[in-house]
Amino acid sequence: MKERQIDYAAVFRALPGMVALLAPDLVYVDANDDFLRLAGRTREQLLGRYIFDVFPENPNDPAAAGMRETRESMLRVVATGERDTMALLRYDIEDPQRPGLWREHYWSPVNAPVLGPDGRVVLVVHRVEEVTELIRARGGPGGDSRARVLEAELYTRARELQEVNERLRTAHAHEREVALALQAAMLPAPRPLGHHQAAVRYQPAIGALNVCGDWYDLVELPGRSLAVAVGDVVGHGLAAACVMGQLRSALSAACRVADGPAQALEALGLYARSVEGAESTTATTTFIDWDDRSITYSCAGHLPPALLHPDGTVTFLDQATDPPLSARPEHLPRPQARTPFDVGATLVLYTDGLIERRTEDIDTSLSRLADSLTRHRRSDPEALADALLADLLPPSGNTDDTALIVLRL
Repeated sequence: MKERQIDYAAVFRALPGMVALLAPDLVYVDANDDFLRLAGRTREQLLGRYIFDVFPENPNDPAAAGMRETRESMLRVVATGERDTMALLRYDIEDPQRPGLWREHYWSPVNAPVLGPDGRVVLVVHRVEEVTELIRARGGPGGDSRARVLEAELYTRARELQEVNERLRTAHAHEREVALALQAAMLPAPRPLGHHQAAVRYQPAIGALNVCGDWYDLVELPGRSLAVAVGDVVGHGLAAACVMGQLRSALSAACRVADGPAQALEALGLYARSVEGAESTTATTTFIDWDDRSITYSCAGHLPPALLHPDGTVTFLDQATDPPLSARPEHLPRPQARTPFDVGATLVLYTDGLIERRTEDIDTSLSRLADSLTRHRRSDPEALADALLADLLPPSGNTDDTALIVLRL
């Protein structure tokens, strides 16, 4: 049976209700026929123009907040890649035939993302339901005064809700600042490692509540050895940051006395059973022996470290992977594996915020990391760390924390 060809441009134009498409910088890309008709604008007046140049705020209403609320909603969509449904909104529009005359409108908007192949937002779908006449009609026959009362009540409730949201955002922002300060205090600053260069990065998530429990650590061991580790606590906010501090300190101590990374993670797993909120934490630990040029590693549910060889090839250290901490009811020994390295190789440990995206499988994410490492293989660790963040994180920010260690071997 021959597949039916669909003209999606025609479908978009004929969609019932007001629908517009905007670029991430909030410039109109397209609008359907209902949007043009009900907004009283032509296609030429919209396309290629910034939304609030076309629809500015009513200058005669000092309490107007429609433009700010709409802008914040759209920018949240761009930043998070998630749909945002707005509360009932009053947003007056200037009559295009009578400049200076502003007509009262009530809208019920929904903003939704369109994601590109790399998981980034490439378009914002702006769907608007015009409810002005509905609000006016609610007063019934001869009930214009009742309609005005209802209208005033709705507008007042919307303003009250906005004020509550502002207070919540302020409180959440304060929590975020405290959590970030706590994380900064607990994460070690990079220090000299002999002639070996190392770079560390911690990139917090966007959003007031999205501070997470990612950590990194570098521990000098007896003899000519070094332990390098990263981990990720499930959850957000101060609670996750506090759990992160406890687990990072425990793993740092365990690495100093354990016979290898597997034993260090076993000790951490036993300790995690007594820490509320530590369940399902992931971590990976590597012991680097400079004398025999080998890496011994063990992963507890974490993404595999990447070993960038001097010739530009990349090997993922995935031969010693086990479940996250406290994921099993009984205690069992964890596996570990060993691999050699050449002088000039680079070891990269990272948390999932660097590569994982909701719209792709993990193999695609790891391949993107390997490609970036190969392209920048001649960079020193500091430049390579910056390049990885630039290549792999969304330009508008990520919804998950990212911890990263780059070590030249």
